[in-house]
Amino acid sequence: MASRVVMPKLTDTMEEGVLLAWKKREGDRVHAGEVIAEIETDKAVMDLEAFAPGILRKILVRDGETVQSGTLIAVIAEADEDITAALSDGVTAAPSIGSGAKTGAAPGEVSAPVTAARPEGARPFASPRAKALAAERGIDLSALTGSGPGGRIVEDDVRQATAQPAPALPAGIDQPLSQMRKAIARATVQSKAPVPHFYLTVEIDMEQAERVRDQFKQSRQTHPSVTDLLIKAAALALRRHPEINVSFAGDAIRRFEQIDIGVAVGMEDGLITPVIRDCGAKTLTEISAETKSLIERARQKRLQPQEYTGATFAISNLGMFDVDNFIALLMPPQAASIAVGAIRDVPVVTKGTVTAGRRMKVTMSCDHRALDGLMGAQFLKEFKRVLEHPQELVAPVVNP
Repeated sequence: MASRVVMPKLTDTMEEGVLLAWKKREGDRVHAGEVIAEIETDKAVMDLEAFAPGILRKILVRDGETVQSGTLIAVIAEADEDITAALSDGVTAAPSIGSGAKTGAAPGEVSAPVTAARPEGARPFASPRAKALAAERGIDLSALTGSGPGGRIVEDDVRQATAQPAPALPAGIDQPLSQMRKAIARATVQSKAPVPHFYLTVEIDMEQAERVRDQFKQSRQTHPSVTDLLIKAAALALRRHPEINVSFAGDAIRRFEQIDIGVAVGMEDGLITPVIRDCGAKTLTEISAETKSLIERARQKRLQPQEYTGATFAISNLGMFDVDNFIALLMPPQAASIAVGAIRDVPVVTKGTVTAGRRMKVTMSCDHRALDGLMGAQFLKEFKRVLEHPQELVAPVVNP
């Protein structure tokens, strides 16, 4: 029986993918589980495996093309098998959304998109929101061309029909969005628009925490980074304040059993957040080794989806870039995250005496639907206490 190969949807945020390269050609025999192509998702480069054995009978998408998740990209079948039904049943070969950098010849013919003409007098094919907006603005839907699936008129089509001409922009070169940048654009709008953020900032004395790092440097070849210290401190604080390790779930507050902390990693075309799982049960040394491995593979775009999704808390550290203070957006399912600035030499006044100190500002972003200011303040107080008295950071893990 013919096997249909479609562009997978590997994460909740993935709407499209780039077929970077075919590893097999038309006519090649493939085995179940064998890699047949390399694809780029919104966060990583991954192998696409065949689900069934047979011959790669038809390739429908070129190397370097971007297509929607669910789009038919190839068919696997036996040499004498009729694949007509597989090519036409359900999802058909869709035109590419945009071309990548490669421009090699197509391995198979891709059908051009066909726009069905609307019969005269037929009701316009439009979404309910488009119809409501058109009625509000006095727009005749029959005069519009839809940009949605199957020519459906969507809300944006009506808005564009009534929009004022955009002002002329200075001359420049448009750079197409990468898959990662597209995902960031979608995720940040979905986060900032509906989630009522509030922010809390605290200044932390980092002198003792830096001494802990210095001790590691003197005794071992590898030593924890400042971010590793922050992860461990956050895990300890979250164990004592589990009400922060939650997510707003509509009609309930979901309290997570495990502390999974994501760490924002900057890349050329965006950022990714590798997740260190079950931080509450790991030592500082274990956290440091795991974080280093995840960050290295993240920069190579070699993380699996389960390694960068589902963080219950997040840390973004821009201190190494000399940033004093900033705020971070919450990425669901998190109800809280912290943004960390640089550690600075500052004057500190204690009982009328001015001394030099090492201080770092941390700003906590909170989802007000799940958390209140007092809850966030109590967590930050404990987080600050752990970093200022860092003996617990290097102590053995004690199960609660």
